[in-house]
Amino acid sequence: MMTEDQIKEVALKIISRIAPEADIANLDPADRLRNQFDFDSVDFMNFAVALQSHLKVEISEADYPQLASLNGCIAFLKSRCSP
Repeated sequence: MMTEDQIKEVALKIISRIAPEADIANLDPADRLRNQFDFDSVDFMNFAVALQSHLKVEISEADYPQLASLNGCIAFLKSRCSP
């Protein structure tokens, strides 16, 4: 089982890889990722696919809205990464 901090670390690493210009240190976890830096729909899809691959969880396209913010992402993935 992954902790919220571990999930956050994975998500931030993936964001940094996809959007190197993102200011990770000042990221507002409650705000939509797309509002905070140049994260287009292809970037977002790559983010979701990378999370799925790294965490070995199923993320359907219908689940994407839950990944819109860092907080939403952590809450959603925590429920999926629990035994």
